[in-house]
Amino acid sequence: MLKNLTRIQIEPAMIKTFKSKHLTLVHKYTTKAKRSVLLQDKSNIKIYEPKISAENKLRIYVWGFQETGALGLQTSVKKAQERYTQVVHHPTRLQFSENTTVTDIVAGYGFSAFAVKRSDGETLFGTGLNTDSQLGLQKKGYGAATKNLDLLIYPAAIRLPKLADETDDDMSVQCMSAGRAHLVVLTKNGTIFCLGNNSYGQCGRHIVDDEVYKGSNTIHRIEKSNFTEEGDEVVSVQCGQDHTLFLTREGKVYSCGWGADGQTGRGNYITSGTIEQVKGDILNERIIKIACSSDCVLALNDKGEVFGWGNSEYGQLDDSDDAPTQVNSPQALTLTKGIGAIKDIASGGSFCMVLNEEGLVFTWGYGILGFGPYVEQTSKPQQLLPPLFGKNDFSDNTHVVSINCGVFHMGAINSEGDLFIWGKNRFGCLGLGHNKDQFFPFKTAINAKVQKVAFGVDHTLALCRPFM
Repeated sequence: MLKNLTRIQIEPAMIKTFKSKHLTLVHKYTTKAKRSVLLQDKSNIKIYEPKISAENKLRIYVWGFQETGALGLQTSVKKAQERYTQVVHHPTRLQFSENTTVTDIVAGYGFSAFAVKRSDGETLFGTGLNTDSQLGLQKKGYGAATKNLDLLIYPAAIRLPKLADETDDDMSVQCMSAGRAHLVVLTKNGTIFCLGNNSYGQCGRHIVDDEVYKGSNTIHRIEKSNFTEEGDEVVSVQCGQDHTLFLTREGKVYSCGWGADGQTGRGNYITSGTIEQVKGDILNERIIKIACSSDCVLALNDKGEVFGWGNSEYGQLDDSDDAPTQVNSPQALTLTKGIGAIKDIASGGSFCMVLNEEGLVFTWGYGILGFGPYVEQTSKPQQLLPPLFGKNDFSDNTHVVSINCGVFHMGAINSEGDLFIWGKNRFGCLGLGHNKDQFFPFKTAINAKVQKVAFGVDHTLALCRPFM
């Protein structure tokens, strides 16, 4: 116990006696008493300015259901058995080798794919379910002991067939998309490669009855001039659940695959492996983006107007009393009129969302729309308030810059590089540290600036730029 302590009154004249290099003893007055406090002398404090890495490689964070291998976090079967967890609740960094730079990500139903740049010329890697060879023919072992792998627990190279006169740069990935069991890749030289299940013609080739996809080495190659008009070429691909959409430089849309809900947009409900142009209300429009994660499609033109086709069971495309539940030809949406020019779109299993030029997010349809636990359906787009995405008195300029969604959950990236996510939390796919559904947008804990998010049916990937 301390004894015989003496209380000392500090007078202004004594202050200089207590000065040090970084600390100064000063006196301050409250209402009735004199008190002494230690304050830092900020003029003598060295400020550390972190150096930005010249390389500044993009990082990948993953979370959600791990049992399919879609997260790619395991490095061996033995380690997987020792440290196995079915669900990864928090964003976890996926490490690639030093000579690998990931440039794009995509999430399918239980599998993931990564566009990469490497010194050895490999351009595409995949992990997760490979039951339909959606990640190419993957083998283990040699000779008679060779075994086809139906599941990959870490990323492996997917080798696209290259012609003799094609370079590694020609085969670099320009765009890619994944469906339920197929993967479509567009390379830099304009060639399209389709892998996986083609039961409904979603790979753009003839449907073969009873075709076996397990252990198949079939990778369908579509030349850039195969179906587009002269002088035009495909610049983007988008997969729905079992259909595929192709967007060209001139803003035209083509489709193939499952059409029972009108999702191919060709004026019928026919399933076909033939790639044909989508017309309807977008025939004379220049489309700049297509969005689809299941069987409802949204399209955005260069004037900020939205069109849609496919499944409209919950009024996603038309809120009138006599509106059809299936729309087989693109129609201009009256739903989005009056909320300003649209700059981004997203379409989930039973809901849709748009982002206008002011950075405001609107959602509608059925599901967890971001308005709380008591609002699960609305037939008109409703705005989610800006403070839900980080805007406040200290960050008045913060706004949403991009949106995306999966079948059951959705997310938005703001101008600060923060990811806000909400929806059904299947197997921890929201990455919030728990398994409860999230009814309002909530910021995920990622130690980097998010550039792009890919939503699978029960897992999520984020392509991020490090802070330093």
